[in-house]
Amino acid sequence: MAYQAKTRQEPDSPRAYLMGLEPPGRRADALALLAIFEQETGLPAALWTGGMIGFGQYDYRYDSGHSGRAMRVGFAPRKGKISLYTWLDEDQKAAILPRLGRHTRGVGCVYARRLADLDEGVLREMIRAALAGMDARYPRQPGEGAGSA
Repeated sequence: MAYQAKTRQEPDSPRAYLMGLEPPGRRADALALLAIFEQETGLPAALWTGGMIGFGQYDYRYDSGHSGRAMRVGFAPRKGKISLYTWLDEDQKAAILPRLGRHTRGVGCVYARRLADLDEGVLREMIRAALAGMDARYPRQPGEGAGSA
């Protein structure tokens, strides 16, 4: 049996998915994040498994031979917290995250309770920095869009 990636793009509309979120404050934050990510990446949104909204994608291959496809940057409006998926190197984390606002960190993402807890300008900077880092590490293929970064 062939390996089936757990994280993959779904055919559904990201906006339609976000419009179905409850409560209304969670939906409003998610729609605002959609607009921010669209503006900062210049890339269309895609719905990924688990209710993640991704912008761009890249193919990876580990030394073990495992390979797959993932979003370049994105977010997930979870019930308890918003998850922000932005790859930053250690220097970028040190420069950006202390100015972001109220958040916690996981291994590969940043969590915020609500969008109002974050400094929007710093969030936009973080998205641009993460996208530029991803583009340097995994160059875009022709037709993937240049973004605004």
